[in-house]
Amino acid sequence: MESGSGTESAPLAGLAWSSASAPPPRGFSAISCTVEGTPASFGKSFAQKSGYFLCLSPLASLENPQENVVAEIQVVMDKSPLPPGFSPVCDPQDSKASMSKKKRMCVKLVPLGAADTAVFDVRLSGKTKTVPGYLRVGDMGGFAIWCKKAKAPKPVPKPRSLTRDMQGLSLDPPSQTSKSSCPERTLSRLGSRASTLRRNDSIYEASSLYGISAMDGVPFTLHPRFEGKGCSPLAFTAFGDLTIKSLADIEEEAHPNSQG
Repeated sequence: MESGSGTESAPLAGLAWSSASAPPPRGFSAISCTVEGTPASFGKSFAQKSGYFLCLSPLASLENPQENVVAEIQVVMDKSPLPPGFSPVCDPQDSKASMSKKKRMCVKLVPLGAADTAVFDVRLSGKTKTVPGYLRVGDMGGFAIWCKKAKAPKPVPKPRSLTRDMQGLSLDPPSQTSKSSCPERTLSRLGSRASTLRRNDSIYEASSLYGISAMDGVPFTLHPRFEGKGCSPLAFTAFGDLTIKSLADIEEEAHPNSQG
């Protein structure tokens, strides 16, 4: 095992203590040695048969927005209250196990979607050692505890997919049929809208100066009698005998005795 078991590519989802005589909890990996290469077992100085290792659990997937990540780590005095929002790191197999008589480690878990920064890795060293790129959390059990923090990744929503059984229950026709019937459905909607307009609307709407005429939308068709005839003078032979009178002729006919 390495001094730091975090993947550094995914934030940590939790920390736990594990007895050196038992395997780490499922999903966790133990920090068995310090950055100097010395054993990183806690608690041996308290007459315990075997010490404890600090274990890390990286985030398994980004597809669950409700997954928690480790946002902060603190080392506090054993008798002092925990900071708001923090929970103690314990052994899942033995919650009463004590790694130190003076101090205890606690973490702040935040949902992935709400975390701005997260802890990506934890390493242990001697108290006089410096670990470049890591933030010193505190001292505990003769070791200095370091963590690496970075910007938390954004969760990825799980894609929604319909099974074949659910697709069979759908009221929509298959995609190809839907495309071919689209013009028919469009014409049907236009026809129903036009009939509604004829039933409910008057020829002119009283609330508007420019109302809707009953002739709006009616296509214009030329009478068969005039189809195929050009717009030449011959097209108006039916009006050849028509005489256009002037205003003076009309007044003379209306008042024949007004002159002389």
